[in-house]
Amino acid sequence: MSQYDYIITGSGASGLMLAYRMANDSFFDNSSILIIDKEKKNSDDRTWCFWENGEGEWDELLHKSWDKILFESNTYKNTIPLQSYAYKMLRSGVFYDKLWNFINTKNNIRFIEDTVVNIEGSEDGAIVETLKSKYFTTKLLNSIDLNKKYTLQKKYPVLLQHFCGWFIETDKISFDDSTATFMDFTVDQKRNTRFMYVLPISPNKALFEYTLFSKEVLTKEEYESELLKYLAIKSITEYTITEIEQGVIPMTSYKFWEQNSKNILHIGTVGGWTKASTGYTFKNTSKKTIQLIAFLKAENDFTNFRKKTRFWWYDLLLIDVLSSYNHLGSKLFSTLFKRNSLKNVFRFLDEETSFIEDLRIMLSMPPLRFIKALFRRVLNF
Repeated sequence: MSQYDYIITGSGASGLMLAYRMANDSFFDNSSILIIDKEKKNSDDRTWCFWENGEGEWDELLHKSWDKILFESNTYKNTIPLQSYAYKMLRSGVFYDKLWNFINTKNNIRFIEDTVVNIEGSEDGAIVETLKSKYFTTKLLNSIDLNKKYTLQKKYPVLLQHFCGWFIETDKISFDDSTATFMDFTVDQKRNTRFMYVLPISPNKALFEYTLFSKEVLTKEEYESELLKYLAIKSITEYTITEIEQGVIPMTSYKFWEQNSKNILHIGTVGGWTKASTGYTFKNTSKKTIQLIAFLKAENDFTNFRKKTRFWWYDLLLIDVLSSYNHLGSKLFSTLFKRNSLKNVFRFLDEETSFIEDLRIMLSMPPLRFIKALFRRVLNF
């Protein structure tokens, strides 16, 4: 059985970013590192977006950025300047290329194309079983969800952020590409939390994405029907669909970190790195991989990596409310954006606010549902 100091299973955003940071740090130069995935990604298979204050690590790779966002519902509409922030869009192809090109310069890092079927911890490390072989490692960093345990429990509700997006191109100027539509709740809610998300890339190219926070995904035809309706409402009737993007992201405060052990750390979505209240993952992954590199250089027991914070509780209460009252999503988000500055909303969602600032934001929200959710949680813990 081949042995490595570190094995990273999965080469999506979290696994690849972690390998890239290890490759950039001389601390790991004498460590043997193996990356295992069923394929070596190199295409635009996904789009990552995030807000950021000022310049960022990935700016040279950005496909587009916006300095204004539009929030719209039946009760509130505002085009909001982002001031020192920008809303940034990154296509995965250039990200994969940049990181792999650097990782490939390191003789101590190897990639194997194979399918991981099982991981198992031991006192001195972990064993990774693939379709073709078995590997032993002192430390395993896993980003592949092999069991979906979060779906097998009832204590923590699981909502899905699911979406279908069309990249379209028109023959004439059709879009204001200085403003991204962050959330447009004017679409028929159908007793759910539903909105349109629009990213104009140029005056004649844009991504239109129909998004839901709900418990069940839709059929392909349902997503397409809503996209067609919205485009017609916006008087966009002549266009070419150049790409289609579809995805499902779990939104839950399930304690993913409880699956970690001394020698196995789950990372990315399977490690709970997706922000439960928003479904955003990329920026959090960027932060977490930096923290993880520092941890690997100082500590040995992966059970010490994750600490529960007050923001975990805030996310839990919001998911509880949206799970029980999914039709209230438009009202809740409208209130959040109407009664708070965008800077404070972003800082709160980035978990950078003080407790006093947290209270101000929470007091701006409709209190009854959250108080009920809080009492239910207190009684259940």
